[in-house]
Amino acid sequence: MPRLSEVIAALENLWPAERAESWDAVGTVVGDPGQEVTRVLFAVDPVQEIVDEAVKLGADLLVTHHPLYLRGTTTVAATHFKGRVVHTLIKNDIALHVAHTNADTADPGVSDALAGALDLRVVRPLVPDPTDPQGCRGLGRVCELDHPVTVRELAARAAARLPATAQGIRVAGDPDAVVRTVAVSGGSGDSLFDQVRAAGVDAFLTADLRHHPASEAVAHSPLALLDAAHWATEWPWCELAAAQLDEISDRHGWDLRVHVSKTVTDPWTAHAASTTTTNHMGAPN
Repeated sequence: MPRLSEVIAALENLWPAERAESWDAVGTVVGDPGQEVTRVLFAVDPVQEIVDEAVKLGADLLVTHHPLYLRGTTTVAATHFKGRVVHTLIKNDIALHVAHTNADTADPGVSDALAGALDLRVVRPLVPDPTDPQGCRGLGRVCELDHPVTVRELAARAAARLPATAQGIRVAGDPDAVVRTVAVSGGSGDSLFDQVRAAGVDAFLTADLRHHPASEAVAHSPLALLDAAHWATEWPWCELAAAQLDEISDRHGWDLRVHVSKTVTDPWTAHAASTTTTNHMGAPN
């Protein structure tokens, strides 16, 4: 069985920490480099529900996309929910490793997995990494469809292919407009509208779109917006990352058991649709 240090070295080769944004908190959070690793669990969020799943599974290593302490801390006391996560991990000899923005821009990375889930053909990064001479790494992806579809059909595809959440898929723009090219970005993407417009795509699928940036984006052009749940757009990366580690394990003869959590950790738990009305005289007072 490999040591944790060996598995972490392999993960760092996939997602080097130096490629993370300066504000990010990636890498190993908890873990003894000398401990043996036999079972690994991938998930989006390092929350208690996922850690409890890792304990029940008998995992030695939990790999998450989101950091546990993004802004640092002065305590890991179990009186706080993040401290309880740390205590549970250490008590059960489970290491925690984070790959966040270094996985976003990787080749393949978070947006490649999102594109793959929707059967989109990746053409290039939306925001290329200037340090990559091959032009494959970067944030987001510009994609093409095998055949044109309407915005409505693309939204239905996203709703069917991505994990189910209370939010589903919100659409801005003409639902019957034709889509041939799509920009995708896993996670929060409304900071990328300038690059999306420059790419000249018909639609942009991402998460966490806010009112004003979305309103301005659709006023600028016929660009259609598809807004999915943050967690749902990043979960496909867990399956991609698990497959990558499986391949590494086979190559090294490690015989790791690699799992992907299917626990929904999107914070939104219910959705009440607005009542359809024929009154177009304005919003209620």
